[in-house]
Parts: sequence; structure tokens; C-alpha cells
Amino acid sequence: MTMFDRERQPTTRAAEALRLVSVSKVYGTGDSAVTALDGVTLSLPKGSFTAVMGPSGSGKSTLLQCAAGLDRPDRGQILVDGEEMSAGGEAARTKFRRDRIGFVFQQYNLLPTLTVEENTALPLRLAGRKADPRSIRAVLTQVGLGERLGHFPDELSGGQRQRVAIARALVTRPGVVFADEPTGALDTRSARDVLTLLKESVALHGSTVVLVTHDPVAASYADSVLFLADGRLAGNLSAPTAEAVAERMTHLGDRVSHSPLTEV
Repeated sequence: MTMFDRERQPTTRAAEALRLVSVSKVYGTGDSAVTALDGVTLSLPKGSFTAVMGPSGSGKSTLLQCAAGLDRPDRGQILVDGEEMSAGGEAARTKFRRDRIGFVFQQYNLLPTLTVEENTALPLRLAGRKADPRSIRAVLTQVGLGERLGHFPDELSGGQRQRVAIARALVTRPGVVFADEPTGALDTRSARDVLTLLKESVALHGSTVVLVTHDPVAASYADSVLFLADGRLAGNLSAPTAEAVAERMTHLGDRVSHSPLTEV
């Protein structure tokens, strides 16, 4: 039984993968203060693929950073798999991230001196968990790199490096995988392959993915799109197409949602 076979079995983990309750974040003070997030409340179910979109300065990057534990909100509550993100020190938040959250960034952040297999196993080793070679190979096979275990990052294409980054994010079986512009440095074909892989991780393995992007085509791979404007929720779109996403983006400033909870 592979790691992914185990993931398909019934689970007692919370059906709600991510919840934000009245989350606010302000940068600066006084006249120079900028409200990046303004009382954002949302709920994402386990096994969902959600894209987050908004114009520059809308708060989407801050939303990702706070929801993923990379930054602290000034107010509000964040829960991953039903457990509140630690309000303790940096060591506690780091442990929470390692246990509960996976990351895929535009820059692959692979260590050049480690092989594909070693880069994929790194989150497990940092968390002090056993890195089962069979599980590592299983996840790399799932992303199409089963024959590249001993290769180094500089021997791979950009698309292949991003596949390693996705494998690394999935190997710990996190509550949520956050992908921040993961196709921004890729050509069209590689971008399509990476987005398809993220979508398959949701459909086949029950992963929960939150994709931050500015690209309507990338957003169309998601099950739904969450829109932000001026640090507030500005609606959502189910079963998105690139055309529908682009159209909605042109009208983001017209109406900002103040509903207490947006289910996506």
C-alpha cells in the first residue's frame, strides 16, 4: 500500500481544511498604515482546489502568508484541519507549518546539492520524521519523476523542478498545500502540466490546494475562485472558466462582500 493508497482510506480528520475568522492585517502605523486584510472570514472544505485572485494590493499574498503561518495576523483566528494555528513563539509556529502545511512557490527553492529524492524527503527530515524511501519514490512516481531520483536540480527543466517542489509539498500529507504563483516562471506547456498535477492531487488523493495567481487560465483549473479587493472578500466563482474569471476581475471594485462566512 503506497502513501497515496493510504490517503484514499476513510479519515477522521476535519472535513473543513482551512477556516479564517475575522482575520485582519495592517502594515505600518498612523497615516502610513495600510490595511492588507480587513476582517476576512472564509471556510474551505477538505479535498478542494481554490484559486485566490485579486488586483495588485488586494491582499491575496498577505492572505496566503497569514493562512500558511508565514506571517501573524493582527486579529482573527486561523484553523487548519480543525486545529488553531499556534499563537506561541516562532518555534511552535514552525512546527505547526511542518506538520500541517505544504508550500509550492514560483521559485522552486530546491537545494542544489541534494538529489531529487533527497529534496523531496527534506520536510520529513526537518520535522524529525522517518523518510520512508518507498513513500518518497511513490510520490515522485506520481509526479512523473520516478526515473529521476538521483538527479540534481540543475539537471532538470523548470517544469521538472516544480514537480519536485510539488512532491516535496505532498510528501508530508499536509492539511493544506499553498501554491503561490507556481507557474509564473514556466512556459505554457510546463505550466499546464503543473496545474494538471495540482488538480490531480485533489481529485485522486484528497489534497486541499490553495492557489494564489494573477492568471485567469491558471485559476480555471481550480474548483472555485475566491476574489479579493481592498483586503476584503469580493465574491467567489464556482466551476470557473478563464473567460468568466477575466470578466469578474474587471468588476472587482463594484461590490465587496461583507458576508460573515464565504463557503467555497
